[in-house]
Amino acid sequence: MSAILELLRDREVRRFAPGEVVLEQGQATGRLYFLIQGTVEVVKDDVRLATSSQPGAVFGEMAMILGGPHTATVRALETSEFHLVEDPRAFFNGSPAACMHVCELLARRIDALNRYLVDVKHQYEGHDHIGMVDQILETLLHRPGRTVVRPDPSTARQGEITD
Repeated sequence: MSAILELLRDREVRRFAPGEVVLEQGQATGRLYFLIQGTVEVVKDDVRLATSSQPGAVFGEMAMILGGPHTATVRALETSEFHLVEDPRAFFNGSPAACMHVCELLARRIDALNRYLVDVKHQYEGHDHIGMVDQILETLLHRPGRTVVRPDPSTARQGEITD
């Protein structure tokens, strides 16, 4: 995780006091926050999904990738410091390493969710409502994206297909 923080070392640092909201579900800020130190909670629809204290953890990436408002609220549980990225798309276009960092974090989340759903499916095999888990797994594995993301022409390698 220190590699991503090294890439961000010249970025603005924001501090949040305990109880202060970093990102609010439903709002669109266009910002990313990379945790330097502290502990935060991630809450969606008044349900705590997770806590995080891992330096390099990123918040706001789902809204940036999906092009909508923040999908969860992030709140400081203790004094927390973040590197702020105001223009995430430009940042990722200029830093493949940072982009890969976020891709790896998202892949870990998807893998954990898949393992959880498979475990639930095994536990409830033979019950009538297991079809719901099958539908969720099918959606995760085969759902097409809403839009196709094409690389910025300035970042495409010579001869690489961009359409």
